[in-house]
Amino acid sequence: MTRRQLLRHAGWFGSAVVLTVTGGEVISHVAHDKDSKNSAADANALRFVQISDSHIGFTGPANTDVTSSFSEAIDQVNTLGFRPQFVMHTGDLTHLSTQAQFDQVRQMLGGLRTDRVFTVPGEHDSVGDSGRAYRQVFGAGTSGDGWYSFDTHGVHFIALVNTLSLEKLGHLGNDQIDFVRRDVAGLSSDTPIVVFSHIPLFAMYPQWGWSTDDALQVLNLLKRFGSVTCLNGHVHQLFSKSEGNVTFHSATTTAYPLPAPGQAPAPTPQVLPAGHLKEALGIRTVTYKTNDSPLAITDQRLA
Repeated sequence: MTRRQLLRHAGWFGSAVVLTVTGGEVISHVAHDKDSKNSAADANALRFVQISDSHIGFTGPANTDVTSSFSEAIDQVNTLGFRPQFVMHTGDLTHLSTQAQFDQVRQMLGGLRTDRVFTVPGEHDSVGDSGRAYRQVFGAGTSGDGWYSFDTHGVHFIALVNTLSLEKLGHLGNDQIDFVRRDVAGLSSDTPIVVFSHIPLFAMYPQWGWSTDDALQVLNLLKRFGSVTCLNGHVHQLFSKSEGNVTFHSATTTAYPLPAPGQAPAPTPQVLPAGHLKEALGIRTVTYKTNDSPLAITDQRLA
């Protein structure tokens, strides 16, 4: 991102941002009411929502009530003006991966007005047990340590787990890479691909572990596809990057902000001035029309 692009993104803080993915290029602009109305008006479009990093169980001055802000995010999903086909939570559902925290998240996700809810685990969902408690609650129908794929509206979705074998960076492992190889082998190259993970699949800021050490092996398997979109959580802030046919989008959080890369000694929860927390929290909606390659991505703040 150039300095000018960074300043433009900073100027959008607190606003919804629409990102249209066309031929691997991301075109961004501030959203207006008409954008939401137009996307909601097409009954044939695939529309889904991404939420991330609810951190249920967190206690600290950065957000003294993460349950309340997560509940507000769910209410925002339920009042979008359309019923999303599914909602994806991209990890760190809980803060300490206790059974009570997982049960609370499951109950809250049950209040979403959507056909299906999907999840991938974050590193906070794997504390002390390599993700076993997470899989007991959210692992039905998945393979290996919780990865899976599905198809709808002509789009192929792949949900990856890169938070279980952490040293410094995220890690997928050979079993999961082999799963992706088999999973996409029979797909036509014009199939739009959407990949979900918790930790970014690109080198956003490796010094803080904001990257996945073996992601390139998966991305190489996706090179032949004309449109690949990777959606992640973990970094608690909006960030977009394009590399060839792949566009990466990091999502914001429903819990608390983290500093921008390199702007602090470590990625610790940031305390914002009173009344400004919700400007850093939000949800993401994605719209796709069959036989129309671009995916329209809108990020909306809770404020």
